[in-house]
Amino acid sequence: MILAAATNEGLAQMSNTLVYSSMAVYTLAFLAHIAEWVFGSRSKVGRTAAALTGKAGAAAAPAVSVQVKKAGGTTVLDRPKVVTRAAAGTREVPDGPGAAGGTVKGDLYGRIAISLTVLAFAVQASGVVTRALSVQRAPWGNMYEFSTTFSAVAVGVYLAFLLAGKNVRWIGLPLVTTVLLDLGMATTMLYTESDQLVPALDSYWLWIHVSTAIFCGAVLYLGAVATLLYLFRDSYENKLANGGEPGGFARSVLERLPAAATLDKFAYRINAAIFPLWTFTIIAGAIWAGDAWGRYWGWDAKEVWSFITWVGYAAYLHARATAGWKGRKAAYIALIAFACFLFNYYGVNIFVSSKHSYAGV
Repeated sequence: MILAAATNEGLAQMSNTLVYSSMAVYTLAFLAHIAEWVFGSRSKVGRTAAALTGKAGAAAAPAVSVQVKKAGGTTVLDRPKVVTRAAAGTREVPDGPGAAGGTVKGDLYGRIAISLTVLAFAVQASGVVTRALSVQRAPWGNMYEFSTTFSAVAVGVYLAFLLAGKNVRWIGLPLVTTVLLDLGMATTMLYTESDQLVPALDSYWLWIHVSTAIFCGAVLYLGAVATLLYLFRDSYENKLANGGEPGGFARSVLERLPAAATLDKFAYRINAAIFPLWTFTIIAGAIWAGDAWGRYWGWDAKEVWSFITWVGYAAYLHARATAGWKGRKAAYIALIAFACFLFNYYGVNIFVSSKHSYAGV
């Protein structure tokens, strides 16, 4: 018994060390992402911006040609323009060159940032697994454990998109920044010593309900980032279309993002794909409540805000299918829905007394 307790304590300390180590590597990844944006803005961004969008916002293809052999000779063909149609159908704008700005040096720092992010993810995931071994249960019994797992899953989903060949490197900087904030809050304000579960949580439903909630939240976070960037990029494109002159920040940063239509489509697909799983999460929670407390629904604060979040995303999906509500109006609804998700996690757990008050702080 004493040996087992000492072993568990050692594993808990190792878990803490791994989490802190991952924060150090994430910090290096953050600096590399900053370098990607900075060095990517110093050479080709101006020329790329001029090639991609004219002053009026119309799409112009880069001056690139392709040589092909035909009947023993050589024919020069113009490279076809790759454009995406805006949500409102009023303009066609190509995607920007990406965070690296189309430069070799920017791309180099971007690749370094991704490599460091992969390393940090591996270290953080090891910390989560070690925490689970130290308590011999799912590592989601309090807010500290939930937060460290949540950010690890968010990074894992991002890396999975990259592995699948999706052009999502523009998420890297806001994602790593958020992960550092999440882990910083977890290790300072939310930290809880490893301990056994309260009786209500000691159930196999913990693996089902909480794991899906964590995964849904991580994916919804990526959708929220894409939605927020869509609003910025859409404003930028509107300014160009109206003959405005964007500032230096917009030319250096916003011009490199995907087109507003691409960001809008990415966010919509993510939110639409994860919505059924969020529905299942609520249903699974209700079944668990029936086993633990003898009732499926009791209008507890956590239950209410989970339902409010569900209604918010249902309204967003409905707005996307409704004339006059696509684009920016629907994006605002999506951000409000994600804000409800955040309040359901932080606000309810910390400030509201309920049956789900497992913050441990």
